[in-house]
Amino acid sequence: MTRHAITVLGHDRPGIIAETTGRLAGLGLNLEDSTMTLLRGHFAMTLVCEGEAPDSEIEAALAPLGDDGTLTVTVRAVTTEPAYEVSGTPWVLTVHGGDRPGIVSAVVGEVARVGGNITDLTTRLAGDLYLLVAEIDLPTGTDVEALGTAVDRAAAALGVGATLREAEADDL
Repeated sequence: MTRHAITVLGHDRPGIIAETTGRLAGLGLNLEDSTMTLLRGHFAMTLVCEGEAPDSEIEAALAPLGDDGTLTVTVRAVTTEPAYEVSGTPWVLTVHGGDRPGIVSAVVGEVARVGGNITDLTTRLAGDLYLLVAEIDLPTGTDVEALGTAVDRAAAALGVGATLREAEADDL
């Protein structure tokens, strides 16, 4: 079996997900992981599938999605990697405030410094309000209080607020 990473990007319209996944199912591919969102009005989807179909066959099956020039589809084989082993605890980081460059890199840089792994990250700009929500796995033994202080300091330097809290069952 081969694992494939597929991206679909472009102008949003109803039916993209249904059409894409239907074509993949028609090739006998199993959809393992996916994410879809709208980014400033543009559709963005990434899927990881596994099956026997070669990349060229998948590309041919998905080519009609881009026939009108509004969507771009890419397909590439990816190696099978062992699942990420969570060795610590799950946390949720939220950041909110006025939009400006550098918010994401400054705040998540503090998480990276302690060996934290970001497993999901979403950002949104609503008017002038910028919002970031990240799911994080922190290594066992992380000084969470010190990390929270560092995140707060980085956020304050950019004029935004931040909250780091232990994840609850309904967060994940």
